[in-house]
Amino acid sequence: MTEAKKTTAKKTTAKKATAVKTVKSAAKSAPRAVENVKLTGATYATGKRKDSVARVYLLPGKGNITVNGKSMADYFRRPVLQMIIAQPFGVAKRESEYDIVAFVMGGGLSGQAGAVKHGISKALEKREPELRAPLKAAGFLTRDSRVVERKHYGVRKARRSTQFSKR
Repeated sequence: MTEAKKTTAKKTTAKKATAVKTVKSAAKSAPRAVENVKLTGATYATGKRKDSVARVYLLPGKGNITVNGKSMADYFRRPVLQMIIAQPFGVAKRESEYDIVAFVMGGGLSGQAGAVKHGISKALEKREPELRAPLKAAGFLTRDSRVVERKHYGVRKARRSTQFSKR
């Protein structure tokens, strides 16, 4: 190889390495950029459901709900999931008094919606202790402990076995 080709090869590999570093650093800093919201004076609570964990911040506001940097309608497109998230406000009769900023990870959409609902309920109870009775009566403050059953030895799935043959 000539000297010019060697220097060109070194430059291109150096450019690729810096591009990879830039992409990796952007990927690491992306979740942090979502969290750079004014959360001073917010009430914090953690909600869990199945494999999902939600960090919920409750702020005085007009009823806007943000999940992972997106509006609730954009993140949870199914109306059933949106209804699940709005349930604690209906029980507490606080539909448009608070804004919610939630960061949720793990599990599927249904578990994430349940985790956000649990977190909202806990944050409302922290903010206004008199709401504990109606939220507790509705069952929103209790962590739903149902999770997927593990796969057992000698079976196809948790309960699914192989077909039985008499002969």
